[in-house]
Amino acid sequence: MLIRKGILQSLKSVTNIKLGRKAFVDANGMKILYNTSQECLAVRTLDPLVNTSSLIMRKCFPKNRLPLPTIKSSFHFQLPVIPVTGPVAQLYSLPPEVDDVVDESDDNDDTDLEAENETENEDDLDQNFKNDDIETDINKLKPQQEPGRTIEELKMYEHLFPELVDDFQVSLWELMSFGCNRRSSKLLPLPLPQCLGTPHRFGVCWKDYDLISKEPKPFVFEGKVRGPIVVPTAGEEASGNSGNLRKGVVMKAAVAPKGDEDNKKPACADLAKEDIKDNDRTLQQQLGDQNRTISSGHGVNNDIVKALDRITLQNIPSQTALGFTAGMKNDCSLPVPVLTCTKACSHVATCGNVLFEGRTVQLGKLCCTGVETEDDEDTESTSSVEQASVEVPEGPTLHDSDLYIEIVKSTKSVPEYSEVAYPDYFGHIPPPFKEPILERPYGVQRTKIAQDIERLIHQSDIIDRVVYDLDNPNYLTPEEGDILKFNSKFESGNLRKVIQIRKNEYDLILNSDINSNHYHQWFYFEVSGMRPSVAYRFNIINCEKSNSQFNYGMQPLMYSVQEALNARPWWIRVGTDICYYKNHFARSSIAAGGQKGKSYYTITFTVSFPHKDDVCYFAYHYPYTYSTLQMHLQKLESAHNPQQIYFRKDVLCETLSGNSCPLVTITAMPESNYYEHICQFRNRPYVFLSARVHPGETNASWVMKGTLEYLMSNNPTAQSLRESYIFKIVPMLNPDGVVNGNHRCSLSGEDLNRQWQSPNPDLHPTIYHAKGLLQYLAAVKRLPLVYCDYHGHSRKKNVFMYGCSIKETVWHTNDNAASCDVVEDVGYRTLPKILSHIAPAFCMSSCSFVVEKSKESTARVVVWREIGVQRSYTMESTLCGCDQGKYKGLQIGTRELEEMGAKFCVGLLRLKRLTSPLEYNLPSSLLDFENDLIESSCKVTSPTTYVLDEDEPRFLEEVDYSAESNDELDIELAENPGDYETSVQEEVLSDSELSRTYLP
Repeated sequence: MLIRKGILQSLKSVTNIKLGRKAFVDANGMKILYNTSQECLAVRTLDPLVNTSSLIMRKCFPKNRLPLPTIKSSFHFQLPVIPVTGPVAQLYSLPPEVDDVVDESDDNDDTDLEAENETENEDDLDQNFKNDDIETDINKLKPQQEPGRTIEELKMYEHLFPELVDDFQVSLWELMSFGCNRRSSKLLPLPLPQCLGTPHRFGVCWKDYDLISKEPKPFVFEGKVRGPIVVPTAGEEASGNSGNLRKGVVMKAAVAPKGDEDNKKPACADLAKEDIKDNDRTLQQQLGDQNRTISSGHGVNNDIVKALDRITLQNIPSQTALGFTAGMKNDCSLPVPVLTCTKACSHVATCGNVLFEGRTVQLGKLCCTGVETEDDEDTESTSSVEQASVEVPEGPTLHDSDLYIEIVKSTKSVPEYSEVAYPDYFGHIPPPFKEPILERPYGVQRTKIAQDIERLIHQSDIIDRVVYDLDNPNYLTPEEGDILKFNSKFESGNLRKVIQIRKNEYDLILNSDINSNHYHQWFYFEVSGMRPSVAYRFNIINCEKSNSQFNYGMQPLMYSVQEALNARPWWIRVGTDICYYKNHFARSSIAAGGQKGKSYYTITFTVSFPHKDDVCYFAYHYPYTYSTLQMHLQKLESAHNPQQIYFRKDVLCETLSGNSCPLVTITAMPESNYYEHICQFRNRPYVFLSARVHPGETNASWVMKGTLEYLMSNNPTAQSLRESYIFKIVPMLNPDGVVNGNHRCSLSGEDLNRQWQSPNPDLHPTIYHAKGLLQYLAAVKRLPLVYCDYHGHSRKKNVFMYGCSIKETVWHTNDNAASCDVVEDVGYRTLPKILSHIAPAFCMSSCSFVVEKSKESTARVVVWREIGVQRSYTMESTLCGCDQGKYKGLQIGTRELEEMGAKFCVGLLRLKRLTSPLEYNLPSSLLDFENDLIESSCKVTSPTTYVLDEDEPRFLEEVDYSAESNDELDIELAENPGDYETSVQEEVLSDSELSRTYLP
């Protein structure tokens, strides 16, 4: 063994130079070394030899060109203004003949390997590393309120704060002029005032309102409970078709409250002739049912469903629109529609109509083998409905399939999407089981890399066939039965190209953010044509971050249409043999901010599908589209009790592509129109919340959904919260990025969370106007008590916060004398500390309050420094799971994320009680931050925020997979320093160090 080790060390030294690597490959060294290392796999004690062999082969593996015509996005959006400097300016100034995919000479230059060798002693250097990113200038750290814009300019936001001037006085003439919907007790807002400063009133019907009484009169909700879902089929059968196909097949998905199980509504095939009548439910019943179940029948005609392929929703004649709507009210359940087929079948007509003029809205392919039931007995037994019952959380169900389709009509996308993904149409409910963090098998990464090396050694075994390509609009999907079919042409979808490598292995390439040439991480795509119980391997080959939670137990998400039709409409974590590693595809210096020798990374996972010819969707995290947000807001608005809740939905601005950015105001209605009650109403402190500035961080939207639902609930604590605060919420700061499947940027090609210092109204309208709202509040002396921006974190576990503190920032510069001289209100730690006590997923030890230079243009720092909000936070939610508390060892789901949003609200109420004038004596445990810092053994070692020394566990294998330059440092692009608030451990350690173990 010592001789073999010596030979390998010699080869390792020889292959450190370019000529040595070339000589090694020319001498067939790759094949010889590969075969030799494979023979050693069975003997565990020979692992050091296998590891060294793998490193040598990876270094000598020729770098490949990413199989794309350009690394720029497949979609182009012309900006109204071209930036003078920055990455977008460089992108526009690049000559069209320049090859931006790979550099001219990018085959492991010797200079790259010299840089790699210099990083071998990083552990020693790490001890004395000084974080130059921490701001040390006290004068710059001190918050300095800057108006930014004049009072006259800020008056444009007056109409978005009617709660500050509304006196709730109304005359009979105003009622007649502006109207009050007596039937639904829904307040109709007046038009916006023509002149700034005009009081904005609401028409209020006295018979429905009693503003004098504290106890509201019973509010009767006139909405209808969901009936059967029917999507009409083609109007006529094909000529010569003798088959008797009904015009519609009804699939029931009813939600029955307790004692209402027998209240079933008959299905109707022709909604134009029959009106479905549902019993009314009060809002209190809808909000108060705690043990509701979602049930779905299996009464499906398999002969009909077998014919289903691609579904086209049709344009409905005006005379049938009312009947269609009446039969498709989706207040309380997830739909399970039967849709029609455009595939040429001998017994089925094709669907040629469209849902709305100018565009065809389709649902992706549906399986052509029918709905697979659990077993033969279930198809003949009504007990299957009971077996499929799933408990759902308290509160009104916000999913409405028909409303979703209506909203999709007006959603604007650059590719002009005409399809709707089934998960977005069906909706998602959390599965009734826990999903543990996946244990990483020993040697899985080494095995995957060995299979990649086989591509070079056994090239004849590689199919190398393109099966999906956005860059080629004329490309036709192969019709062979054993080839998977892919699609991503729907809202938030992202998949650019698919290449079949082996029979059951596919390389997937993600699309860049529009007007950008990088940011590949978010994926959301459809797969069909699979065979059951076959292991399919998927490799996403153009990721950019140097590490990922996929290396620490995170799994991708899958949604099965067959499962949804069998009453299991949920995303689940799937995949085995998952790992994230550096591959042999070269990143050009254009894509890497001028750095040469960089490589892409691969996410690889293996999936076995449970059903034949199913339609499945894969996603990086639980999708939450812009249309879903608009649907949820409309449902909340229509279902709320206006006698208790002041709810207002405005449009903050329009985005670059013309989508509206919603602004939500929530508080409690005043007890009456008496002066003192109106004063109390107007003088409530503000809480300003925002989310989804980064489109790929979908977990932020699920947390926001939990916050919104809690604020609108009948929970007594929620009512107290509404009576304590006025909430201004921008639930989606980057609608365009979300719609178009971006991971990081808006259509301007820039990270909007780096534009808060000087937002451009033409390029960054949502940031410009969100900041304007905060500046307006500062100008009228109504600073928010709390500002919080919801985010997702790709490389850490748990939920935690970033805040701003002068004292803690200086404390981490090792200038203890300076930190002792700083006098600072430590109340900024109160809310995180409260959350650590009440929210199971929240981890105080991962929180940071250090202000860094690279984060000076983020929302958190700008709102703290310029606006003057002391409690200005970024709340980060993991994409993976938790390693502490109640959810330790579990992957996070939408239930836990929504719970976090609700717990954040509870924390605000406790914060209110702790900070009230009569309760200044705060518990010492909430404010003793110096002891917390010392006990956590934190350190600052790289340009990021401090974290615990052992932020992530090490792997069980000692393999150095780093073949190129010092990617281990994960140096951010020059134009976007400090792009992610990532952990120090992940930034500093190389792949080998992260995978090293110390066995006894």
